[in-house]
Amino acid sequence: MSTIPADEGGKTSKEPRTERGRRTLRKLLDAAAIEFGEKGFHEASISGITRRAGTALGSFYTYFDSKDEIFRALVSDMSGMVRARSAEEVKPGMNALEVETAALTGFLKFAVEHKEIYRIVDEAEFVDPDSYREHYVSTAKRILSRLENGMASGEFRPGMGEAQAWALMGMYVFLGMRYAIMGEDRPVEEMVAVARGILENGIRPE
Repeated sequence: MSTIPADEGGKTSKEPRTERGRRTLRKLLDAAAIEFGEKGFHEASISGITRRAGTALGSFYTYFDSKDEIFRALVSDMSGMVRARSAEEVKPGMNALEVETAALTGFLKFAVEHKEIYRIVDEAEFVDPDSYREHYVSTAKRILSRLENGMASGEFRPGMGEAQAWALMGMYVFLGMRYAIMGEDRPVEEMVAVARGILENGIRPE
């Protein structure tokens, strides 16, 4: 990972004021992703994070008070990165279905490159339930917004709401889990094509 945390993501109570500080914070968050992703929350350590980041232990406490705090910031940071990666795939002039599959493409690309997101978000359910809930609620809200735009333009059928948004999110998450995480890598384009087929045609025979 290389981007600076988004405004909504990776925030701490000690935001850096300089470019050097932002780089250090970025190193800590990137290192935390690897440490938590490999070891899990309980086995991960602050010293392991700083060792991976190549920073002094004191630098950690400049931005975080505890392992719990950097974990919470990391979940928010990764959510922000997924959001940004999906937005990058959406181009002007796309129709509603193209926008939806482009957003999925961004998520799946991120999952392939950062497989640790699954373990980190799953552990958040127990380590920091508020971050876990916010990750999924905010994702569902973005999907719902895209559905509403598609309904308004007449490209999606009317009557869809929050339940449909959560159902789509479930399909996206488990596609990524099966084909990006469980050791049976398939091209992102193939996974997106599967999802697009379901979105366009459903599962009933014609």
